[in-house]
Amino acid sequence: MPPMTGLPDPFQTWFAAQGWRLHAHQQDLLARADAPALLLVAPTGAGKTLAGFLPSLMELGTAPPPGLHTLYVSPLKALTADIGRNLKRPIDGMGLQIRVEDRTGDTTSSVKRRQRADPPHILLTTPESLAVLLSQPDCGRMFAGLSRVVVDEIHALAESKRGDQLALSLARLQHLAPGMRRVGLSATVEDPAALGQFLACHPDPSEIRHADPGPAPDIAMLDAGVAPPWAGGGGRYAIAAILEQVKAHRTTLIFHNTRAQAELFFHDLWLQNADALPIAIHHGSLSRDARARTEAAMTEGRLRAIVCTGTLDLGIDWGDVDLVIQVGAPRNVKRLVQRIGRANHRPNVPSKARLVPANRFEVVECLAALQAVQARDLDGAPRGPGPRDVLCQHILATAAAGPFDADALFAEVTTAGPYTALSRARFDACLDFAATGGYALRAYDRWQRLMQRPDGMWQLRDPRAAASIRMNLGTIIDIETLKVRMRRSRGGAPLGEVEESFAATLTAGDTFLIGGQVVRYEGLREMTVEVSRSPGRDPKVAVFNGTKFATSTLLADRILQILQAEDWPDLPGHTRDWLALQRAVSRLPQPDRLLLETFPHDGRQHLCVYGFAGRNAQQTLGLLLTRRMEDAGLHPLGFVATDYATLIWGLDPVTDPHALIRAADLRDGLETWLQGNAVMKRTFRASAVIAGLIDRVHQGQRKSGRQATFSSDILYETLIKYDPGHLLLDITREEAMRGLVDFGRIEAMLARVADRVDHVALPRVSPLAAPLFLEPGRIPIHGAGRERLLSDAAEKLMRTAGLTP
Repeated sequence: MPPMTGLPDPFQTWFAAQGWRLHAHQQDLLARADAPALLLVAPTGAGKTLAGFLPSLMELGTAPPPGLHTLYVSPLKALTADIGRNLKRPIDGMGLQIRVEDRTGDTTSSVKRRQRADPPHILLTTPESLAVLLSQPDCGRMFAGLSRVVVDEIHALAESKRGDQLALSLARLQHLAPGMRRVGLSATVEDPAALGQFLACHPDPSEIRHADPGPAPDIAMLDAGVAPPWAGGGGRYAIAAILEQVKAHRTTLIFHNTRAQAELFFHDLWLQNADALPIAIHHGSLSRDARARTEAAMTEGRLRAIVCTGTLDLGIDWGDVDLVIQVGAPRNVKRLVQRIGRANHRPNVPSKARLVPANRFEVVECLAALQAVQARDLDGAPRGPGPRDVLCQHILATAAAGPFDADALFAEVTTAGPYTALSRARFDACLDFAATGGYALRAYDRWQRLMQRPDGMWQLRDPRAAASIRMNLGTIIDIETLKVRMRRSRGGAPLGEVEESFAATLTAGDTFLIGGQVVRYEGLREMTVEVSRSPGRDPKVAVFNGTKFATSTLLADRILQILQAEDWPDLPGHTRDWLALQRAVSRLPQPDRLLLETFPHDGRQHLCVYGFAGRNAQQTLGLLLTRRMEDAGLHPLGFVATDYATLIWGLDPVTDPHALIRAADLRDGLETWLQGNAVMKRTFRASAVIAGLIDRVHQGQRKSGRQATFSSDILYETLIKYDPGHLLLDITREEAMRGLVDFGRIEAMLARVADRVDHVALPRVSPLAAPLFLEPGRIPIHGAGRERLLSDAAEKLMRTAGLTP
């Protein structure tokens, strides 16, 4: 085997013994190891992590100097542990004297103290643990010799407030270690330049390196042999076909979009698993031990399949996975590509994936996703400026580390990618908030946290506050959850957690699904849900704090383009017939027009708005339109929303829907609605916790959800009444508009269609609107016969819409 460029003899020898060769992008990063900042964009399985670490391993060599040389940051604690195991192999194999350790929330206090006094050569951590390290008074000594920071899965971090927190930490690290070099490792993204801006503020475009994208994936829709149902999201109809795929492959990952769907599917999968194939479940609401057991069994090759959610989207290297199945429309092309890459996680080997649409409309969504993947067309939207609640937290963390100069801190903060456009006035407002709590709260001692010394430096008013600040660092806001355990008489084993609001609906004897098993609610003991096993019962579905993704703008646009075709040869016959009938009796939605349908059904008048703006925006549209209908005396009764449409029903017909759809009126209505709504209060609480106004942990004890909610509600009402221009209320409005209600997509939709609104008045329900009547919450059907009742209801409704004989 010919020698590899840039590798010293021990590395050459070890790589040759493994039968490995460096890829071009790995050689590239070695050659550019001295660059101030490098971003590597590479597909899953291309060896990104090795590319990031090789320069450090070579610089440290066989006799490394003491002190921290390389800091590795990843989104997941599990990923740091996996990377640690993978690094140990070449380090031990080449006899390198390099210490590698991880530091996460699971690291013991004694190890954390020792690491600050005697740091390893390579430290593996997460954004939250890094923020805590930087809040320590000795952080300057610990990081003074830092040579390189490697940020793994940077594309995932850049999409959330965890990324904003990390960007501020990178700016602080650069101040402490001016010679520090940055390396970002990313999956394929739609805008590498934006990611480069996030990593290093103003990167040279030449420092963004691209790996060979490799062969196109083997991806298609799975032919289940039966038509999918008209509504629903579980994919249960395809279980027999999915089991055949599992039997035909070594290891299969079966992804779902929500934890609740994963639980239901896993339960039904086991009921049909006649061959007793070893199958497990993995999601973020399961106990740590349950997840660890699944990961260990997977690593050891003892499982044929895992039913999972976004917890397995990122980088854990399981080479035996040879098939990925996505149940339900993927909603987001980037996430789909990332999941596809988990199969055949090796370069130059095509990944294999199958999509399983959960209902008829998702057939169209899946086709749009397939076309986007084949065209290498990725979705994404600019994140906008860095959020100010994260900046407020960073100011407090900086003060916990020691006195600071405001001018220097402002200069430092504006070198962080998300905060380059931050004005001095906005920075000063955040500093004033961190110091005093703002105008309405400055009279209270508890929020008097910072003071300015005669020399102009800022410091903590009470040094003892530093411990509380450190305990409350982080941007991940926990929904109020309760632990679920087996009853003490049954051993008390932890099973996971459920949301507090779900637990409040349970009475003794109720059953629900968790960890793939049916359990019976026995009672609440010391804020823990106690259960016993209850197989064979018809369970409720636990409510989990799982992310519910909306269909991306790119996918929505592709769906609208598909609908414009004369015929649909790539769609199955049942879906082609459905769309053709919609075109015959009404219209199909168009990209540059807004379709509104009105029709009577079942004694009620209905309005259907096809906005294709994503579920959050369509739900918000339903709230705003029903409010405007109420003001107009149209007596709306309710609505239901999907990613593509909002269906509203009421007592009176809507004869002029154009009057309801005006952007300015909708925005005014949103502001009024948000003012006293629970959405606003919930958003305020999250921002108040992040900004440091409310402690999530007090004197070492985590507050219960009710305690935190009570505190935040009082503060919210106080500020609304006495200081409506308060910084935190301003932040709350921005967050609510951007995230929970997604009003920006409504405005973008209305701007796209302008006044091109098509109103079609129909004598009966349209084919495209019919499935909305079957959405959860629209036809509440419970009990042992619910599947049959739902099927009968669907058949009757589709006959009304002209879809069945």
